Amino acid sequence: MMLINNIVYQFMRSRYGQIKRYVDHSLEVQNSIFHQLIAAGKNTEWGRKYDYASIKKWEHYNERVPISEYGVFKPYVQRMQQGEQNLLWNTPIKMFAKSSGTSGSTSKYIPVSKEALKQCHYKGGVDMLILYCNMYSSSKIFSGYNLALGGSKQSNPSDSYYCGDVSAIIMDNLPRWAEHFRAPKREIALMNEWENKLNRMVESTSKQNIVSLAGVPSWMSLLLQRCLETTGKAHIGEVWKNIEVYFHGGVDFLPYKQKFKQLIPNEDMRYVNIYNASEGYFGIQDQKNVADMLLLLDNGVYYEFVETCHLGEEHPPVVQLADVEVGKNYALLITTNAGLWRYLIGDTVTFTSKYPFRIQITGRTRNYINVCGEELIEDNSNHAIKKACSETNSVIKEYTAAPYISEDKKPIGHEWVIEFEQEPTDKDLFVKLLDSALKTENSDYEAKRYKDLILKTPVVNFVKDGTFMRWLTEKNKLGGQHKVPRLKNSREVIDEILKHANILE
Repeated sequence: MMLINNIVYQFMRSRYGQIKRYVDHSLEVQNSIFHQLIAAGKNTEWGRKYDYASIKKWEHYNERVPISEYGVFKPYVQRMQQGEQNLLWNTPIKMFAKSSGTSGSTSKYIPVSKEALKQCHYKGGVDMLILYCNMYSSSKIFSGYNLALGGSKQSNPSDSYYCGDVSAIIMDNLPRWAEHFRAPKREIALMNEWENKLNRMVESTSKQNIVSLAGVPSWMSLLLQRCLETTGKAHIGEVWKNIEVYFHGGVDFLPYKQKFKQLIPNEDMRYVNIYNASEGYFGIQDQKNVADMLLLLDNGVYYEFVETCHLGEEHPPVVQLADVEVGKNYALLITTNAGLWRYLIGDTVTFTSKYPFRIQITGRTRNYINVCGEELIEDNSNHAIKKACSETNSVIKEYTAAPYISEDKKPIGHEWVIEFEQEPTDKDLFVKLLDSALKTENSDYEAKRYKDLILKTPVVNFVKDGTFMRWLTEKNKLGGQHKVPRLKNSREVIDEILKHANILE
């Protein structure tokens, strides 16, 4: 397959020039995308409602079209699933990505148009490979197979539409050339039952030449562990001798990094950060050993931003790309070529640079703890967990945290549930280090912890292996893109997980 590797490599490099052009002309490209989307939407039911025909510039859009969450679009989605069209988008939509993310138990059905599939999801996948090959010109990524760990198809009450995890929709519609490089076979990759799927994937791929991995870290680590158990090998490099890169997304990789170094103890193994979601493909790491991601600007998505401090306001100020500031925390608004208009996707990002525009994901708009002004976000907790693990020689598997409530219903601190791959030998020290690192990461948390006057020392439940898996099983969230919410400002998740917990002594 080396000849194929060289041919595809040269072919795909031609796209790099286009990426370079939109990096150099970011604002012009986004302005063009904006007008294309308005033109496409003006004769839809949504476009007529907000008179898109008279929108000539962004200021009109900002004044007229509301910021919306999924509940606003849900009735339109249900009507599309019944066969109605031209509601949110001007071409037929018959594919829906089922997603609950980490925001709750109720599923969302995100519309996926043919334009979004081709110009956003597929283009993003191609750009991921192009940017990777640009970083590592000696790569042999096309000499073998990519093990893609995705979701599953869903059974539908009607044949009029297709529903499944976005990864399943992508796999089920891949162009022939891309299917050639993917493993396992489609009938295995799209299986519903997780345990059987896991075993079949290991059986199918363990003897193939796997050179790259793609998927959510929590589930990928489980697959790799099962592969070692089945094959009897000491590490993944003994199973797949040419493995060179893992493309990871869905959750912050930081808490999982040590685990993957144990599974793949290869100093040359590369890890590439990507930002893909049910709603689109938004960012890709484009620098060696720097997890910041280049914001994808020519994939049919128009971006806007709201400072997280303004979330919850009736009319929060919205910032265009030109006006973002490096280091500020923003909630991401997207307008897409599948008919999502000013959609508050639920992710928060910070810009690490402008021209080129690079971002880091800092958490979720609903995944935080702020009971007394501490404003703890996922980015803070992930870095604190990493430091505590590093200094106690431990490896984390999963965690979640929420407010700790006293008997008289007053929040008096934070409570954590943590499951380890490798437990700390001194649990009290781990708690002290975690608390100290949180103070370093977040000055508001540090202020509220001063002399225990407002927030007390965190309560940490160290739980036995399998606790989070049992919760995910009960919630029917095994496999695919399902994720454990890291932080919640309420206790419904942590209380459910504690019901399944066996607390370590």
